[in-house]
Amino acid sequence: MRGRRRPALRAVMDISSLRTAVVEGDRVEATAATRAGLSAGIPARRLLEEALIPAMATVGDLFRRREYYVPEMLMAARAMKACMEVLRPELVAAKVEPLARVVGATVQGDLHDIGKNLVLMMLEGAGFEIVDVGVDCPPDRIVAAVKEHNARLVCLSALLTTTMPAMRDTIVALEAAGLRQRVGVLVGGAPLNQAYADEIGADGYAPDAASAVDKAKEVLARLAGD
Repeated sequence: MRGRRRPALRAVMDISSLRTAVVEGDRVEATAATRAGLSAGIPARRLLEEALIPAMATVGDLFRRREYYVPEMLMAARAMKACMEVLRPELVAAKVEPLARVVGATVQGDLHDIGKNLVLMMLEGAGFEIVDVGVDCPPDRIVAAVKEHNARLVCLSALLTTTMPAMRDTIVALEAAGLRQRVGVLVGGAPLNQAYADEIGADGYAPDAASAVDKAKEVLARLAGD
């Protein structure tokens, strides 16, 4: 009887260790736990759904309660990203579908990427597939990425008030390309607020990376209901 219980107990321990390592931002331990879990026969999908996604949800909650700040979130997100590099080939082989494909960009004229990177890592940790088209992205590059990857959501970041109008330009370009009805647009960045998001016709506004995950799911749910 004991022998039959050991594999299940080991799986629980590996999943728990992975979840803890990601929350604590320990990239080395998280990667090792991911490899150990796969070696123990735990499916990649289970490691994603029972360890990585709950871990990043915990990180988001800690941030909202002001127990974690941006440095801690970055450490956890980087640990999660390292785990995803290990899991991705297994997930592809198992034909595990992401929640949705997301194109992320810092808009034209803006070279800041920390906020964008953090949001995209949090979204990846929540089960989204990420297409990062970088910084200083003109609208046509974003439109091309949406078409190429059949994305359902576009996340736009701006840190400068002078580059905020490029968000409107990107939304207009998506409309001109006939993509606007099937793709949601989520915007964020230090100078933005909900009023500006409404003014430019965005589907949602996220004041920080933790809330971006919930807002992305909300936007996608609205699109699915239309």
